[in-house]
Amino acid sequence: MHARRLATALLSVGLMIAGGLVTATPAAADPCGYFATGSDSFYNHCTNDGSRVIIEVEVFGPNYEKCVAPGKTWLGSRSKVSNAHYVGRTC
Repeated sequence: MHARRLATALLSVGLMIAGGLVTATPAAADPCGYFATGSDSFYNHCTNDGSRVIIEVEVFGPNYEKCVAPGKTWLGSRSKVSNAHYVGRTC
């Protein structure tokens, strides 16, 4: 019976340590504004007020404007989109 209690105690301690390690390293949030991954381009409109804003998307060709809602918006392939920025207007 002593071995069973010891095993249960060790399992409990192991789970507490593992749980602490998982919560000690939170997932990284997406940055605000333009950012790119290995293959995709995004614009993250960080706001708490629900506003929609116009951004200029810089592409290899004529740039274009796009209205984006709060949160992350996919802009296209990183090979086609080089940047995006807020133009100072809401939509």
